[in-house]
Amino acid sequence: MADSYEPMWHRSSRCANGTCVEVARTGDEYLIRDGKNPAGTPLRLPAPAWNAFVAAVKAGEFG
Repeated sequence: MADSYEPMWHRSSRCANGTCVEVARTGDEYLIRDGKNPAGTPLRLPAPAWNAFVAAVKAGEFG
Protein backbone atom coordinates (compact mmCIF):
# COMPACT_ATOMS: atom_id res chain seq x y z
CA MET A 1 0.00 0.00 0.00
CA ALA A 2 1.35 3.45 -0.89
CA ASP A 3 2.15 5.90 1.87
CA SER A 4 -0.18 8.90 1.68
CA TYR A 5 1.96 11.05 3.99
CA GLU A 6 2.17 14.67 2.85
CA PRO A 7 5.30 16.52 4.07
CA MET A 8 4.83 19.67 6.16
CA TRP A 9 6.37 22.44 4.06
CA HIS A 10 7.92 25.54 5.63
CA ARG A 11 8.94 28.81 4.03
CA SER A 12 10.97 31.72 5.30
CA SER A 13 9.20 34.59 7.01
CA ARG A 14 11.28 36.78 4.66
CA CYS A 15 9.58 35.34 1.60
CA ALA A 16 8.32 38.05 -0.75
CA ASN A 17 6.33 38.11 -3.99
CA GLY A 18 6.01 34.33 -4.09
CA THR A 19 9.74 33.86 -4.76
CA CYS A 20 10.25 31.37 -1.98
CA VAL A 21 12.13 28.21 -1.28
CA GLU A 22 10.16 25.71 0.78
CA VAL A 23 11.68 22.98 2.96
CA ALA A 24 10.19 19.87 4.54
CA ARG A 25 11.80 17.17 6.65
CA THR A 26 10.90 13.55 5.98
CA GLY A 27 12.72 11.07 8.16
CA ASP A 28 16.45 11.32 7.48
CA GLU A 29 16.26 13.70 4.55
CA TYR A 30 15.12 17.18 3.66
CA LEU A 31 13.04 18.12 0.64
CA ILE A 32 13.54 21.52 -1.02
CA ARG A 33 11.16 22.94 -3.62
CA ASP A 34 10.35 26.13 -5.47
CA GLY A 35 7.32 27.75 -3.83
CA LYS A 36 6.09 28.94 -7.23
CA ASN A 37 5.99 25.35 -8.47
CA PRO A 38 4.90 23.16 -5.55
CA ALA A 39 3.87 20.32 -7.88
CA GLY A 40 7.43 20.02 -9.21
CA THR A 41 9.87 17.35 -8.09
CA PRO A 42 11.68 18.49 -4.92
CA LEU A 43 15.42 18.28 -4.41
CA ARG A 44 16.23 15.63 -1.77
CA LEU A 45 19.18 16.03 0.59
CA PRO A 46 20.30 13.68 3.35
CA ALA A 47 20.16 15.33 6.77
CA PRO A 48 23.98 15.70 7.09
CA ALA A 49 24.16 17.55 3.76
CA TRP A 50 21.29 19.86 4.73
CA ASN A 51 22.86 20.55 8.13
CA ALA A 52 26.21 21.38 6.48
CA PHE A 53 24.45 23.75 4.07
CA VAL A 54 22.62 25.55 6.89
CA ALA A 55 25.86 25.86 8.90
CA ALA A 56 27.63 27.35 5.85
CA VAL A 57 24.83 29.89 5.33
CA LYS A 58 24.96 30.91 9.00
CA ALA A 59 28.76 31.26 8.75
CA GLY A 60 28.38 33.64 5.81
CA GLU A 61 30.12 31.37 3.31
CA PHE A 62 27.78 32.38 0.48
CA GLY A 63 27.86 36.01 0.96
